[in-house]
Parts: sequence; structure tokens; C-alpha cells
Amino acid sequence: MKRSVRALAQHKVTQAYPIIDHTFDAVVVGAGGAGLRAAMGISAAGFDCACITKLYPTRSHTIAAQGGINAALSNVAQDDWRWHMYDTVKGADWLGDQDAIQYMCQEAPAIVAELEQMGVPFSRTPEGLIYQRPFGGQSFNFGKEQARRCCAASDRTGHAMLHTLYGQSFQYGVNFFNEYFALDLIMDSEGACRGVIAMSLEDGSMHRFRAKQTILATGGYGRAYFSCTSAKSCTGDGIAMASRAGLPNSDLEFVQFHPTGIYGPGVLMTEGCRGEGGVLINGEGERFMERYAPSAKDLASRDVVSRAMTVEILEGRGCGPKKDHVHLQLHHLEPSVLHDKLPGISENAMTFAGVNVEKEPVPVVPTVHYTMGGIPTLWTGEVVNPRNGDYEAIVPGLLAAGETACASVHGANRLGANSLLDIVIFGKSCANTAVFALTKEGRAQDELPADAGEMSIARVDKILHNKGDLPTARLRESLKGTMALNAGVFRTQELLDEGCQKVNSMYQQFEDVVVDDKSPVWNSNLVETLELQNLLTCAIQTIESARPRTESRGAHARDDFPDRDDTEWMKHTLSYIDDLDKGTVRLDYRPVHNYTLTNEVEPFEPMKRVY
Repeated sequence: MKRSVRALAQHKVTQAYPIIDHTFDAVVVGAGGAGLRAAMGISAAGFDCACITKLYPTRSHTIAAQGGINAALSNVAQDDWRWHMYDTVKGADWLGDQDAIQYMCQEAPAIVAELEQMGVPFSRTPEGLIYQRPFGGQSFNFGKEQARRCCAASDRTGHAMLHTLYGQSFQYGVNFFNEYFALDLIMDSEGACRGVIAMSLEDGSMHRFRAKQTILATGGYGRAYFSCTSAKSCTGDGIAMASRAGLPNSDLEFVQFHPTGIYGPGVLMTEGCRGEGGVLINGEGERFMERYAPSAKDLASRDVVSRAMTVEILEGRGCGPKKDHVHLQLHHLEPSVLHDKLPGISENAMTFAGVNVEKEPVPVVPTVHYTMGGIPTLWTGEVVNPRNGDYEAIVPGLLAAGETACASVHGANRLGANSLLDIVIFGKSCANTAVFALTKEGRAQDELPADAGEMSIARVDKILHNKGDLPTARLRESLKGTMALNAGVFRTQELLDEGCQKVNSMYQQFEDVVVDDKSPVWNSNLVETLELQNLLTCAIQTIESARPRTESRGAHARDDFPDRDDTEWMKHTLSYIDDLDKGTVRLDYRPVHNYTLTNEVEPFEPMKRVY
């Protein structure tokens, strides 16, 4: 690693901000499961790798994942990765790229075995094998019967994985820059990525990271919504960085609502609750999912269950005095199941709902949980930027993985327990791609232009010294309320048009946001304002992308267009922000990959999606 200090004295805005330069073979932004697996893989190959994270790594949102990780291990019953692939394609409502889905599902057993060897403490069967539980949307034999494919470490699988990967990263010598806020990508005149610029939260100093390979793994943007299961740090930083670099984002209109967020705080009750035998009950005491998904019932795909719950509430069959939620019933299960398989859930229900799950049902509502869209990538992790008629053209030196990326293995709707699989599969894929490129091209790098990152510093300076009078929190709450109302579980043209006007207005109001704290040291006011700018960048593309999609597909459910339209809309949305000051969004489209990676499996043709 090379390090130097440089003050850009020739530029007025940077006189107050000394620049500290770093040089690495690769830099990873984000220290969740995807970022750690990528950084670990690159360092294990003998290259210098930096991992920049705005949090301490073990606070990354991967720690909140509860249910498990899918893999066709056949530990409980005979399974096949092709059946897993079929379920994923079907769950994605045929908007997923089948080459990437094949890669993920085929590699899943090996990656779970790798995690086990690293030390992830999976729960065990009586025979000592990795325990696998039923999960929503999963089947054996191409939809014939409910599958048990979800490998679990009790109900704290993400916690176990994150701590294990963090420990492994130290073993291989990853250079961590904890509590550094990544501001922007550094791009050269030929459209290649040359690294990132970040701000140290400890003292406000600016750091430029020059790297041959840059990997974005910054997570989703659930915090754009009023009620979500996401941590406060999930603000779409990587997606917004790509937008500011002139790159597209893909399929941002597809936002998943998890069926069982605790009524009020929105804290997640894992799908594993229903996998272990829990059921959803309406205000009339009816197990209503039998009407909406006769075969899968409570283990139908998440978008199906969320819409069914919403319909029950809207039609007056909800629970409670306001009839505005339903109940998740677990008290019919054996106490040993709750203690051994769902201990964290039992604790959360008591903490956030005051409910003893052994005696009472838990009040739940659909809550924003995952963003299927993100930075478009190939199965190799390379970021795509279509140009000159080439829809597969890549951005040299830039990769992405995890929720910030769109591979697209989740299409219009993600299956439960495919997220933890996604992050380690494509985190590893990014590492493999970066190592291959570094080995082939060598480690030599050109010097960065002297003014690289200057515009990012100017942006921070402008926000810090803005003379407005609008508090960050007030604009953020307005955004979250608008997204919940106008881009929620059910959408109409009227709601989306109204939402576009409101979010556009908020994008302009950001000019009036004031940062009261001017200190460079641990300035949480400034960080929250930068995160709000990122949220606005993601939100405006989400709602603008949803407006023209006149169909219902996966998590994008239109009351006024209830059917899927494969003729017109079997394609990925690409959204660009052409004018960063005005928030002008331009849309384009890219074909879905309806072909497989190898001849070991045939592509799955579109069909009616029922459970």
C-alpha cells in the first residue's frame, strides 16, 4: 500500500481539505457479506485490497438476516440445483437473467460447504448434517412439493456468516478503513473506474483510493420508505455513486415488501417462522392464505403473501381496533421448536410487540425489506453500461455485488434465503474477476489526475455551508411517507404520477437543507444529509421507473394493470440521472437474458405464476 498527503492548493475549494492518497490493487466499498467475501478473495490471492466501510464491519446489515441461505444440499430430502433454479426464475416472475441464476444455484452447495469449513455454526440434523428448513417459494421437482432447502444457523444466519467472514478477512490481511464514508467513484476520461474518494468520519479528512479494481457492495436503500426492516445505514450509497458517475441503475421499480414486519416498528419476523409451521390469521380467525395460494399457502412467494395480507386489511378483515394488521400465529408450535429454531424471533416479539409467542399471536404488516434493482452487472460481477448498441458493454475496473447490484438473479421479486446466497456467490465472483484481471494486466497503475475527486469535495463543502433552513430529518420523513403511499404494495398511474411530482419537488428542496454542525469531527448531521441526498437519488429513479411499466410483475403490482405483459415488458429498466442539479431521469431498456450459462439445463419458458 502506498500513502501520501497532498493539498490541492491550486483549487480554492480544496485548500481547506487536505487530500490523503492511497494506492491498492483493489478497493471494496462496503463490509457486509458481499464486501467481505470479495475483499477476502482478493487478499487471499496475494493482492493488496482495501475495504472501506462507513460502519464497523460487524454492524453491517448482513447481521440482520435471519432465515438462512438456500442450497440444494439434499441433507433432508433429495434435491437438485435445477429445481432451485426453476424456483428462482419463477419467483423472479421471469425477469431474472437465467445465466446468472444458473451460476448462483449451481454454485450454492459449494459455497455453503465453504462457509461451513470457514466456521459458520450452522444448526444440525440428528445425523450431524447442516439443518435445512422449508422456505417460501421453494419446491422439489419443479413445483411438485414444498422443498427444505434453506440452510440455517438457528434464526441468526446472517449474524453467524458476517462474523465468520470478518474473521477470515483478517486472516488474509485485508486493509480495513472503518468509519470512512465513500463519496464518489473516480472515473477517467475514457469511462474507466480508477477508485473512490471517501471522507474519514473521525476527523473529516478526505482520502483518495486509487485502485485497478473497484467493487461496490454498499447494500440497498430501504430507508427511503416509512416502514422497513433495513438498518439506518441502508441509504443506497453505491447506487447513488453510480448515478453521479453517469452510469445506469437497473429495475429500481421492484421493491420487495416482506409479509411479516412487526406492526409499528417494522422489525423483521423471519420467513423461517412460517417455514417452521407458523401461519397467518386474519381478524375472523381464518387462515386466509389458503384462498390466495392453495398449494403453498403461507409459504407462497413474498410478493404474493404481502398482497394477500394487504387485500385482507383493505377489505376489512384485519386485526386490532383499527383492523390494520394481521396475526402471525406461532403458539401452536412446540416450545422446543421456538427455543431451538427461533430464539431471536421470540425475543424480538417480546421486545417490540410485548408478545409471548408461546401464548399469543404477533401483529404483523408488510414492510419494505429488499430492493431487487441496483447497479446492473453480469454474472461475473462486472458493471454494465450499454453503449453503441452493445447491451453487455462493461465499465472497466468497476464491479458490484449484493443488494447494491442487479445481476439480475432476483428479477421482479426475490425468493427468501436467496439474498445471503447472492452476497457470497457474487462477492466471490467479483473477487475471481478482479484477481483474473490483475493477474492478466499486472498491478501497474497510472497516476490520478491532480483534480480527481475535487467535484465530490465541492459537493460536501456546499452541503456543509449551505444557508438553507430545512432540517434534514424533516425532508427525510416527507420522502419516506411519500414513497410508502405512492410506491407501495399496490400502485396506480394516479399514485405514481403524484409521487413523481412530490419526489421531484423534494429533490429540489434539498438545496434548502441546512447542516447545523460545522465541525469536521464525527459530524453525524453531515453524514445523514449526504445519506439523504443518496436516498433522494434512489427514490426519484424508483418512482420514475415504475410510472411507465403498465403491468403487474413480481413486486410491482398495478391495480390498473393487473396482468403481466411479456410482449411489452419482458425487459430490464435502465435509469440515468442526466441532470444532477434538477434530478432529470432518463429511461432506457435492456433485454432479459433468457438463456443459460451452459447446456446442463434448458431455459425455463415463461408461464403463469401460481403457488
